[in-house]
Amino acid sequence: MDEQALDTIEVELAVLYRRISNRKHGNLDRSAYLLLHQINLNGAVGVKALADEFHLDVSTISRQTAALEQKGYVTRTADPADRRAYFLQITELGIQELKQSKKARTERIEQLIRDWTEEEKNIFGELLTRLNRTF
Repeated sequence: MDEQALDTIEVELAVLYRRISNRKHGNLDRSAYLLLHQINLNGAVGVKALADEFHLDVSTISRQTAALEQKGYVTRTADPADRRAYFLQITELGIQELKQSKKARTERIEQLIRDWTEEEKNIFGELLTRLNRTF
């Protein structure tokens, strides 16, 4: 790979991460948004499955989902196969917050790339998806 291209990618990813990592869109921070999105996408899901999905420790996911539960965004239901475990399910309030956050995020991205062609937007989306899948 061209060393200049690699340097550009590395720096631009660092800049992108810095610009988006501490931003809140609506009432949800990045981790809350991603967790609610995943729970909404998959229905009732266990903490271990979420930890596996995000490549994080179960303790980290437990702490983050406890905060979501405290806010009323998710509820726990017992796992019938293992009474020590539980599943998380998104609440109506969680769905509402997720929708509002997604709308705010989408509007922000739309504003940032409004001058891009449809082809550029599609290519960027494909490449970003590919990059994230390699992690």
